[in-house]
Amino acid sequence: MEKKQQVPAFLDPLALSQSIDDPYRNMSLGAVNDHEIRMSVMTEPFRWHRHPDSDETFYGIDGELVIEFIGGEVVLKPGQLLTVPAGTLHRTRPAGVRSVNLTFERTGAATLFEEPIDVGTSASA
Repeated sequence: MEKKQQVPAFLDPLALSQSIDDPYRNMSLGAVNDHEIRMSVMTEPFRWHRHPDSDETFYGIDGELVIEFIGGEVVLKPGQLLTVPAGTLHRTRPAGVRSVNLTFERTGAATLFEEPIDVGTSASA
């Protein structure tokens, strides 16, 4: 006779995000193999940074997320996905009042904060 397997519980990031009132919260939701899944809830910008040893993939959940690069920006809407290659300088901010997104990156990935030498026409935070 086969032993019953335990059914994994699901997580609802959107419902979880609705209980967060902080201007910026970035929290781990779990791991998949050697990658971490994080949820970011923001009403204010996050500063310029790069991850030298890991790509970072963003998945929009609620609101719009602006991802700024030296050469321009991308607006990520709910249901859209974008991968920032390892080593790429970028920063994020909500396009409106609030945004919620998931990020996927290698567990323990380094984050280096730095200001760009020349941002051209990028908006300032």
